[in-house]
Amino acid sequence: MKPDKRIIEFIDSQKNLSIGTSVNNIPHCASCFYAYNEEGNYVIFKSDKKKTHISNALSNPMVAGSVLPNIEKVGTIKGIQFTGIFKQPEGNLLQEAKNIYYSKYPFARAIGGDIWIVEFLSIKMTDNTLGFGKKLIWEKKI
Repeated sequence: MKPDKRIIEFIDSQKNLSIGTSVNNIPHCASCFYAYNEEGNYVIFKSDKKKTHISNALSNPMVAGSVLPNIEKVGTIKGIQFTGIFKQPEGNLLQEAKNIYYSKYPFARAIGGDIWIVEFLSIKMTDNTLGFGKKLIWEKKI
C-alpha cells in the first residue's frame, strides 16, 4: 500500500532532507538534496563514500530523517519524519535512480559522489493545514 497522496505530494515537492545515522552509539546527521521515486517509495541522493553519513549507513543501513520546508506561520507547518533502509542501488535500479535524480538536478552530473537511496519503512507527516498537530502515518507492510 502506498502512502497517502498528501504525503507523496509533499515529499515530491521538496528538495532537502536530513538523514540520521548511528554507528557504535555515535549519531551523525547530514543534509542532502534528494529526488523522490513514487513507484518505489524511496528517496534518491548523491554523496561521497568518504562522508560520515555514508560510511555509517554502509555499516548500519537503518536510518532516520526528516523533510521540513522553510516555515513562517505555525498554521501552515508541513513536514515528515521517516525511517528507512539505506541502499546502494545497482543495475536497473541504479539507472532508474540516476534518471530521476539527474532530471531534477542536472547540475549534479558535474559533482563527484555516488547515487544512494533510502527505501521508506515508515513516514509520519505533520500537516497543520488539516488541523493543528494533524498527523498522517504510513508504515510499510512486511
